[in-house]
Amino acid sequence: MTSIGTGYDLSASTYSPDGRIFQVEYAGKAVENSGTVIGLKVKDGVVLAVEKLVHSKLLVPEANRRIQTIDRHIGMATAGLLADGRHLANRARDEAANYRDLYHTPPPLQALADRVGLYVQAYTLYSSVRPFGISALLAAHDKTGPVLYVVEPSGVFYGYHGAAVGKGRQLAKTELEKLDLPNMTARQAVFEAARIIYLVHDDAKDKDFELELSWIGAETDYKHAPVPKDLAVEADAKAKEALNEGMED
Repeated sequence: MTSIGTGYDLSASTYSPDGRIFQVEYAGKAVENSGTVIGLKVKDGVVLAVEKLVHSKLLVPEANRRIQTIDRHIGMATAGLLADGRHLANRARDEAANYRDLYHTPPPLQALADRVGLYVQAYTLYSSVRPFGISALLAAHDKTGPVLYVVEPSGVFYGYHGAAVGKGRQLAKTELEKLDLPNMTARQAVFEAARIIYLVHDDAKDKDFELELSWIGAETDYKHAPVPKDLAVEADAKAKEALNEGMED
């Protein structure tokens, strides 16, 4: 059964006869049309990488970032609608601050992902609002070690060793499965993340893009931070080199 002409997609609070909520599925489509976002949880940290599609040559480079800091030890990357991602990042910051005020300790990522997931899910319950058109990757290094979660538009959240969302997610997941993530360092993961982003973008070849990279772990004193410029440039160059070698083969 399709949604065409049935009216079951007019409200986020209406089920179709076969048990689907079409507006949540439409939100997933908004994520699939976005640039690819990947996260790698390795032995000493977590690396986030974003394929930020450049829609106009007039845009200022490195503006409108898709990776944001939520707490000192927590980073967030989003695929989907940019404005929705900013709103959810602000909500996540509020939740992290509330946790600190209440318990006087930095929030563990599982608790924060649970709160953010509940907030996202609330927007699938009422006809007066629409679901968030984003999937968010939350990365941290808390008292349990490196942690990576993905919050989906339905409000469901999962923990991952390696995760990918966005347009090139299938190819990215295939590449992530080939990696020995538990024995990889964060510095090695930066190079692998850049390689995978270039690989999935080459598969699409539709628009120019900027590569955004951030990490958290021993290299950053367990604080979320952008990957240093020199390392990012080196990773970018090696990714292009690996892509060219693959095309020659």
